[in-house]
Amino acid sequence: MTTQLLKEQASCNTVQASDIPLEEIADLRNFVVSLNEEIDSVVVVEGKRDSAALKMLGYEQKILEFHSFGGLTKFADSVSHHRCLIILFDSDRKGRYLTRRVIEQLERRTRIDLSYKKKLNEITRGRVRMIEEVSRYARFDHVLNVQ
Repeated sequence: MTTQLLKEQASCNTVQASDIPLEEIADLRNFVVSLNEEIDSVVVVEGKRDSAALKMLGYEQKILEFHSFGGLTKFADSVSHHRCLIILFDSDRKGRYLTRRVIEQLERRTRIDLSYKKKLNEITRGRVRMIEEVSRYARFDHVLNVQ
C-alpha cells in the first residue's frame, strides 16, 4: 500500500483532532524520535502497511517486514546477525503468536526489544492495536514533524 493511500485512509478515519490529546501526539513524536535514534537495531513489523505507517510518522531507519521472508525459519536465519530486533507486531492474536514464536527462535541468537511495543500501547492507551493504525496520526504531521 502506498504512502499516499495510507494518508487518504488516515484522513478518512473517524478520529477527530479533539479525540486525541495533544500530549498523546507529542508523546508519539518523542516515540518516533527515540526509535530513529536506536543504533545497531532494526524494527520488525508484520507487513507493508505497517512499514508505510511508521514511515508516514517520520521513522527513517531500516524496517524489516516479517511476511516478506516467507516463514519463521527463513526470517530467523536471515535476521539473527542483527544486534537488536525491535518487534512491533500487531496486538491481535496473530501478532501475539508471532511475537512468541520469534522470541522462541531468536532469544539466544540476538536481543529482542519489546519495550517500544509497550510504549506505543501506553502512549495510545491501547487504541492502536494494529501498527498500521498509527497512520491516523499522520494528519498531525505539523506536530509530528520529526527532525
